[in-house]
Amino acid sequence: MRWWAEKIGKQNVVAKDNAYYGIAERVFVTNTSKARDLHSELLEKITDPHIKTSLELQKSFGLRREEAIKFRPDYADKGSYIHLKSSWCKGGKARDIPIRTDEQRELVKRAHLLAGKGSLIPSHLMYVQQLRLYEKLTDAAGLSKLHGLRHRYAQERYRELTGWPAPACGGPSHKELEENERLNDRAARFAISQELGHEREQITVVYLGR
Repeated sequence: MRWWAEKIGKQNVVAKDNAYYGIAERVFVTNTSKARDLHSELLEKITDPHIKTSLELQKSFGLRREEAIKFRPDYADKGSYIHLKSSWCKGGKARDIPIRTDEQRELVKRAHLLAGKGSLIPSHLMYVQQLRLYEKLTDAAGLSKLHGLRHRYAQERYRELTGWPAPACGGPSHKELEENERLNDRAARFAISQELGHEREQITVVYLGR
């Protein structure tokens, strides 16, 4: 609402303090991990191959649910990275995510075989129908809080890029880092922010702690 008020030149119509509306301030830095894994025994309960592959993409590349459902491997696969189309992404922000491991490459290959020239939405279904099926099957399989897969991706990438675990995983806090380590920390956070589809390095504290 503040963004809208600023755009129309009427900032004063919205109070600057959330407390005025009885809204608590959001707490971003907790240094508590919210990562979620996708255990094979739960994944095997997903009988639909398109939904199963979407879930694996969420885990392996840190994709949002909608991005993973709308994923078109024929379009996205660029060899050393995947390119997410703007229409799949939150806020219409296209982005690239590197393919770093053999497991990721094998997953993209399987997505190719399953989707062909299309997406991970079967040709006879609309997105909203596939989304409902996704919700039904994941709920039946006991899979919840799947946004935690993005947290796990971010934390794994942080360790890979810095060489030490994120604060949310018991790693050193920002205050405990040496100057050169802080430079590595900042570079890693910026890269992770880009891969997750955010513009601000600050948002990584939600996934990594500080």
